[in-house]
Amino acid sequence: MSLNEPRTPPAAGGGSGGPGGSTARTSTQNRLRSVSLRNRVGLLAAFGVGIIVVLISLAAYITVRVSLLDQVDANLLDRARAAAAGPLAEQGFLARVPSEALGAADIRIALLNANDRFISASDHDGNPIAPPLGAPERAVARGEVPESVRTAAMGGQSYRVVAVPAGRGPGWALVLGQSRAGTEDLLSRLGFVLFLVGAGGVAAAAYAGVAVARTGLRPVERLTAGAEHVARTGELRPIPVQGDDELARLAHAFNSMLSALAAARARERRLIADAGHELRTPLTSLRTNLDLLAQSEARPGLSREDRFALLADVRAQMAELSVLVGDLVELSREDPPATAHAPVDLADVVAGAAERVRRRAPAVRFDVETQPWTVFGDSQALERAVTNLLDNAAKWSPPNAAVTVRLRDGVLTVADQGPGIAEADAPHVFERFYRSTEARTMPGSGLGLAIVKQAADRHGGTVSVGRGQHGGTLMTLVLPGMNAPAQAPPVNPPPQTSPPVDHPRRNR
Repeated sequence: MSLNEPRTPPAAGGGSGGPGGSTARTSTQNRLRSVSLRNRVGLLAAFGVGIIVVLISLAAYITVRVSLLDQVDANLLDRARAAAAGPLAEQGFLARVPSEALGAADIRIALLNANDRFISASDHDGNPIAPPLGAPERAVARGEVPESVRTAAMGGQSYRVVAVPAGRGPGWALVLGQSRAGTEDLLSRLGFVLFLVGAGGVAAAAYAGVAVARTGLRPVERLTAGAEHVARTGELRPIPVQGDDELARLAHAFNSMLSALAAARARERRLIADAGHELRTPLTSLRTNLDLLAQSEARPGLSREDRFALLADVRAQMAELSVLVGDLVELSREDPPATAHAPVDLADVVAGAAERVRRRAPAVRFDVETQPWTVFGDSQALERAVTNLLDNAAKWSPPNAAVTVRLRDGVLTVADQGPGIAEADAPHVFERFYRSTEARTMPGSGLGLAIVKQAADRHGGTVSVGRGQHGGTLMTLVLPGMNAPAQAPPVNPPPQTSPPVDHPRRNR
């Protein structure tokens, strides 16, 4: 096509940056994603080994080719020098020698002078058999260069031609040419052998890669089968693990996840079962009282005082039910509620909780001493936790007994004068719905101390149970304070003491 001819614009989408190129790349990526991981590993191994085999074969071919050509050149030069020093360098002798007498059918020899005249052997028909002659050979004949080596073509064949000065007179060069057919044939066979070796290496690498991928991915297949079994049947059954490599660690992590899921499911079932059991009693009592009230409306038979007592009982049961539902909602949350955290003075929280519990338990004295301690957290959760601790101490304290409350350096202790907690019950008092044998006859749902532990965990603290100095129960709540120097508690602050208050005895 000439420069003046108009060029045809490419078809739309035919370029690599057009929609067609993008679609082709997307199709290629989709095909690659559809290939299994095992086959991808095998293809990757075959590709990597293939590149290495190709590089090694190419390096071997080039090395052998260079070495063989160097050897051929050195052999030709030696033969040319030997011929130049012998009778073949004589003009009359070379013209009378037939080509068969030169010792090889692929050898051509000639004497070339500086005037482009040459003498060579002849064939049976008398035709001269001369090698390719050119400027490099004439330069040797003129004495410009000591020797020459080159590749030349003549009669459809390739020759390796060397020229050296003839030893019988100045101005002459002996030119020796050898056909490269044998050398090229040897190199072709070498290239074919290297190709077969490379192809076999690539095939063996692909097979080995697939085998290694099959062996290495067998734990992944078991893990996949285990996950599919869990998704299909819901059975949280761990899979067997062998070895200690990365895949074994993945399987252990999967089994740990299954164990955590099974434990969460067990807690959920236990929570539902315990909640149903705890809700059944107040609901049954509430329904009974409402039935009695309904019957009294249909057939008057209850006195005014009895009806007021039933209504008070209903209100109390509704309040108990509301508290129980609130506790269940609070404990059912796996994550803390989205509340705003802020600096909270724990001393104020303890004082407010003690005041509320005094009103609910007037027969118990509260001896409260606190020091300022700032906690970063949820004031409502902390207040509920402290209130539960004080309610628990008041519930187990006999009339006119004292509950000692101390807050020093972030450690809140609540000690009562009750019977204490048995050693067998101590590890379980912070579990949901756990109630000891003695506590089953007393009001409560077994959720108060569980809420205390939940609040302590969410604020980075701890709660523990022990025995006090007077034989009662000692609850200890430890909460970390804020790190800001301005919020740190002062050194030796004066205690805020609330004097013990005596209340008249009340039957519980």
